[in-house]
Amino acid sequence: MPTYLDAILAAHRAQAAADGRDVTELVARAEQAGPGRDFTRALLHPPGAGPGHLAVIAEVKRRSPSKGPLAPDLDPAEVARQYQRGGAACLSVLTDTDFFGGSATDLDRARRACALPVLRKDFTVAPADVCDARLMGADAVLLIVAALSDRELGELLQLARRLQLAALVEVHDESEAERALAAGAELVGVNQRDLLSFAVDTARAERVAGCLPESVVAVAESGVGGPGDARRLAEAGYQAVLVGETLVRAADRSAAVAGLAGHAVGRRRPAPVGP
Repeated sequence: MPTYLDAILAAHRAQAAADGRDVTELVARAEQAGPGRDFTRALLHPPGAGPGHLAVIAEVKRRSPSKGPLAPDLDPAEVARQYQRGGAACLSVLTDTDFFGGSATDLDRARRACALPVLRKDFTVAPADVCDARLMGADAVLLIVAALSDRELGELLQLARRLQLAALVEVHDESEAERALAAGAELVGVNQRDLLSFAVDTARAERVAGCLPESVVAVAESGVGGPGDARRLAEAGYQAVLVGETLVRAADRSAAVAGLAGHAVGRRRPAPVGP
């Protein structure tokens, strides 16, 4: 059965195939980009509460394929300032235009308006995508395990490190978590949204957390609706949550961020062995 991800990836791979730019030249340009902001350190030392407490990656998101328009007319600069006032540790900015209504301009405007490190939230399928993230000012790039072969994942992860970008490696289940760890991922995001239905499985993050060693920085994605969800995920051992829809739709975005941040992070419980 085709999924939302299938259609999005087909479009992005078609764009990559038609991209006639010289990747060697792109890498050289990206290596000369200005200094970045330390995305991973910001997650481990969130504002206010500090180490050992939950960090929030607050997302600038206009719409989604499953929910439609969320805040199509948002001002990315003002949203970034609201998130920073609420205590967000980092930003995530959608740059996919066709499916999410985002753009590189959204990322640039959001980053210039605050002091937070910024994740380029997009569908990275080729080296040029990683270079573009660095050139547009991102401090981190998203690598989705379900979208990449093991070879592609390893190569793109290596390129991100070369360009001094953090790489948030996104997984959806235990087998993908194993692939991420085998590739050397140090920052792993567990997406609670099912790829087939786009429905949220709130137990998914707690199950997969047990597969992640304490040395890996763990981020829970999707399905975080309020402080109760954030507390549950922190207790399961997640150092951060990435939240879009809940925050962008909030009447008071700063207060919404503040309500999610600061919960004490627990130790991850090993995954059960056997049937």
